[in-house]
Amino acid sequence: MELQFKRHRRLRTSASMRALVRENHLIAEDFIYPLFIYEGENIRNEVSSMPGVFQVSMDHLQAEMEDIVKHGIKSVLLFGIPATKDECGQQAYHDHGIVQVATRFIKEKFPEIIVVADTCLCEYTSHGHCGVVEGEKILNDQSLELLVKTAVAQAKAGADIIAPSNMMDGFVAAIRVGLDEAGFEEVPIMSYAVKYSSAFYGPFREAAEGAPQFGDRKTYQMDPANRMEAFREAESDVAEGADFLIIKPGMPYLDIVRDIKNTFNLPVVVYNVSGEYSMIKAAAANGWIDEKNTVLEMLIGMKRAGADLIITYAAKDAIRWLKEEV
Repeated sequence: MELQFKRHRRLRTSASMRALVRENHLIAEDFIYPLFIYEGENIRNEVSSMPGVFQVSMDHLQAEMEDIVKHGIKSVLLFGIPATKDECGQQAYHDHGIVQVATRFIKEKFPEIIVVADTCLCEYTSHGHCGVVEGEKILNDQSLELLVKTAVAQAKAGADIIAPSNMMDGFVAAIRVGLDEAGFEEVPIMSYAVKYSSAFYGPFREAAEGAPQFGDRKTYQMDPANRMEAFREAESDVAEGADFLIIKPGMPYLDIVRDIKNTFNLPVVVYNVSGEYSMIKAAAANGWIDEKNTVLEMLIGMKRAGADLIITYAAKDAIRWLKEEV
């Protein structure tokens, strides 16, 4: 009997052939590396739930940045851990707030590095929520005023990109107006446009010391069950002036990444969050999975889904592994 079928395996016959027809690639420029800057001295604390990730004080930042540059990373995302916290998170928008201090240092010493400033209040507030609190209610419009002050302070310090992560309604519009009025029309906004209320954030809350002191963030972060809501959120941010769209988390939401990529003509950023990173680290430490191949498969899956950029704690490892394969 004469069989009729296509021989797809012809394009998989060798490593060179597979590389020749590969549709998606990972490069160093794809990655944004998060940094946790701790106010104080002589601090380099490894986060217990995130092996290989450290909280660093300013006196260790030079060495950390040199290592980042050595790996070929081009962009960093700054989170701050202040020495003091209060109800309104004043250290987020103080000229001498820790993110502003770190930004000025990086832009002076490593001007070629793109500094993305996370614009939120949760690390700076005593209650750990991303806005102004009245009783146990997070106030939307009053929070916008403080977020604008934070964004302007970060831009004044030299941040190349403002990345608001608070999920207040209207945050992009408010920050865009605030930046423009302060003379920062050229500073882009990388909006956390689609940010789900996720169990995958657990290790980050240890790293950033920003867990909510009451309740949760479900009244402002999105329900994991919802797909269409992502379109509404992203559409609003695009209309309000966003220049990038972040989807967070990554792995459980790759369908949303593809939806947003197919719908909006802006760079799409995927945040490969702490829980995703820590699960792989833990499984690899137990010998259950191959860490290198699992991480690279996860990251290329994000690119395939539509990510133009990936925020990931695995950036150093990934770049090192990619160089080994060349």
